[in-house]
Parts: sequence; structure tokens; C-alpha cells
Amino acid sequence: MKIKTTRLTALLLCLVMLMSVPFTAYAAGNEVSRVAVTINGDSANARGISWYTDEECDSVVQIAKAGEDLENGKLVKGDGYKAMKKYVHKVTVTDLEPATRYAYRVGDGSVWSEIGYFTTSNPDSDKAEFIVISDVQASNEENFQKAAAVMKQAVETMPEHEFVVNLGDFVNDCTNEEWDSFFRNFAFSNMNTTMIPVAGNHEGNLQWNKFNNIFNVGAAKGSMTTTGCYYSFDWGDAHFAVLNSNDMYPMSQQQLNWLKNDMRASDAQWKIILMHRAVYSAGKNINKPDTIIMREVLLPIIDDLGIDVVFAGHDHMYFRTKQVKGDEVQLCESVTEVYDGEETTFMLNPAGTVHILPSTTGTKRYSVNESAIPPILQCGDVVRDTKAGGCFATVSMDNEHFVYKAYIVDDETGEKELIDSYAIKKTVKDEQKDYLKLPTDPILTLPGNIINFAVQLIKMIFTYLFELLPAVV
Repeated sequence: MKIKTTRLTALLLCLVMLMSVPFTAYAAGNEVSRVAVTINGDSANARGISWYTDEECDSVVQIAKAGEDLENGKLVKGDGYKAMKKYVHKVTVTDLEPATRYAYRVGDGSVWSEIGYFTTSNPDSDKAEFIVISDVQASNEENFQKAAAVMKQAVETMPEHEFVVNLGDFVNDCTNEEWDSFFRNFAFSNMNTTMIPVAGNHEGNLQWNKFNNIFNVGAAKGSMTTTGCYYSFDWGDAHFAVLNSNDMYPMSQQQLNWLKNDMRASDAQWKIILMHRAVYSAGKNINKPDTIIMREVLLPIIDDLGIDVVFAGHDHMYFRTKQVKGDEVQLCESVTEVYDGEETTFMLNPAGTVHILPSTTGTKRYSVNESAIPPILQCGDVVRDTKAGGCFATVSMDNEHFVYKAYIVDDETGEKELIDSYAIKKTVKDEQKDYLKLPTDPILTLPGNIINFAVQLIKMIFTYLFELLPAVV
């Protein structure tokens, strides 16, 4: 009898194991990866959430206010489709409350991710605190880990940050393995804040729709997303425009018109551009045709729109200009006062724009290009390589103050060092003028694209012949 009972027990165990195999395979195929929370709509009451699975399944976000019962939280469904030999899932969550911390998890309704958190913006506050990183651009696990160590220092330096700006080139070759490694190593940040992703050339050029398949951002209406996305948002008393510098050369007329319309429609005190390719840099790429053409087209627009700050990446070195307008340094007064408990010198109501390239968070670093096209080096205030370590930057701002700090994290010691700081005090608000809304339709802007390309190509050839080549010879 005892032998029969033992055999029966063993048989039952085998049946249980066999029955569990399909479920295990199903669960494993629906395991969540690459979770990102991004701006998609109003920063005070909406978010775009995206993630990947190996198998096709439902796209569900469960969300509740932090501290409340998430298991009984609101379920929001979205869409999924096949991309990069996997399945990408996108859900846009709306009707959120401003200035509120939320807990969330994503999955198919039965298999869930870890719990993440984000906080919506407060439209009644003029403050914003955020972290800026750029060009992780790793291709192996070790280098992703090193970049993530820099990011951890950034989070420790500004633990109350509200969002993270990533200026592009998240990966090197845009493979599934690299994206998995990036999200695995940066999960501590990506799942617990709002990310502002910028399309870099390593996820834009000849990587069709890779950026748009990874992130769920609120791309500008009617825009093409083949090489990346451009979009905008408000936070505090600042308006941010995120550009796609892969969008043709010298940027499509459609995007340029959108930028003009978007910035002119905003009454925010601060106007900030986030982009990948830099119009001011002393890295190896500044003298290349795409950059020369972009400078010709974009700088007059930046000046005309009264942009306060431009953040960019692409060239893996550190560069910050003085206040510049029309490619010329602008003289300005300064004032020293205590801000956030620290004595700080502010540029007072300066003319022009400060352009910042906060170097790379990763391990691929460039030397200073002493042959950078004039007058770039003359406009530079802090110009240096960052070969000793990866970099990050922090920004604290309100309706009058903009305080920027840049840090390098030493590869050997792991210690951070403040390498630059810059502050602006703005007590005068720019006058908002009436404007004629420009067309952003790809058909209506086609003639402008053709003319721009021809004109800028000729200008670029002249620049090479009469400025760059004589300097080399």
C-alpha cells in the first residue's frame, strides 16, 4: 500500500510539472523589459509608458497614487505591435492629478513588471529640477555598467529631481542586446522618473523607427517619426522643445516651422531647446557637412526666438559658450546673491543664448578640436575634454533663476568633481508678439526643403573651400 501511495504521489507530481510547462513558457514570453515613462501630453496629467515582451500579449498599465493599494489600482490598456523581433507595448495614461506621485506596473494583466514611480508636474509652481545626461553609446555590458554608475551619482546628487533629459545616443549599434543592456543597467532611474529622450544619430540615422519604437512620446502632430521624434512640453515656468537633428539636413522645413510656431505660442519665462547634434562644440564632428549646414539654418532661428538655453550632445567632450547671438559674444552684467543656501553669481537679464554640451555619460570620449570652425572656440567659456570619467549635469530653476552645474565622475576613484557652473537671473519677461502660424504639413513644406537643401549645400561647399581647407593647408 505504501509503495502504491508513493507511485501515485510521484505520478501526480509529474502531471503538475507537465501542466506547468505551457504556463511557464507563456509567462517567460511575456516577461517585461525596457520600461520607460515619457512625456506624452500635458506634463501635469499625462504620461506615455512603453515596454517590450518577447511574445505577443495584451498591453496593460496598472496605476495608483503612491501609498495606495496598487493591486486594486486603475487598469489602462494600450496597443502592441511587433518591432525589432520583439513586441513593443505603448500605453498613454491620462487624467492624472498634478503634483502627484504615482506608483505603476506594466504587463499583460497577469504577468507584471516591478513597481515603478513618477511624479506629475505642478502647474501652480514655477520650479523645476532635472538631470541631464548624454551619449551613453555603449556596446557591451561593462560600459553600460560604467555609465550607470555615473547616473547613480547624478541621482544621489539631485535625489529630488523631477525628470531626466537624455540627449541621445543611448546605444551604439541599436541592437536588441544593447537596448536590453541599457534598460537593465538604467532601470533604477528609468522606472522611477519621467524620461525626456532625444533622438541621437545612433538610434536615428539608418535605424528607421527605432527611436519611436522604444519610446512613447507625444510626437508633433503630422510629423514623420522615421528617424526620431520632435515634441515639446512645459515644466514649471519653462517651455522645452525637443528637436530631431536626424530629420533631413539641414532639418526639414516642417520641423523648423513647427519650432517657430511652438516657441512663439508659449508665454513661459524660460525657453529651452534639447537636441542631439550641437551647433556649438569643439568635438570631432563640428566641421562635418551636416553640422555646418545645421548651424547656418538653426542659429538665426534660435536668435530670433529668444531661446535662453540649448542643451546638445553628439560630440563627446565638454563645451559651454558665453552668451552668444549672431555668433558673437554678448556682454552682460552679473549679480551675486544667495540661492538655495549657496552664494551664486548670476548673469543678469543677458542677451543671447548659452549653448551647453555636457559631454558623455559613457566611456567613449573625444579630445578638443582646436580646428573647430570659427568663431566657435572664441565663443567658448569652458572648453575641455573629459577623458578622466563620465559626466552629468543638474539644473535647478524657478521663474527668475536658472542654476546649472556639471560634474565628472572619475573612472578610477568613482568620486565626482564639479567642473563647471553657470547661472542666469531673468527678471524681465520676453514680450509675446502676434505671429503668423507657419505650415507644418510635409507637402506644403516640400518646396522649402528643396530650396534650403540647395542653398545650404552651396554655402557648405564655400565654407570648406575658403575657411576650413585654407586653415589646414
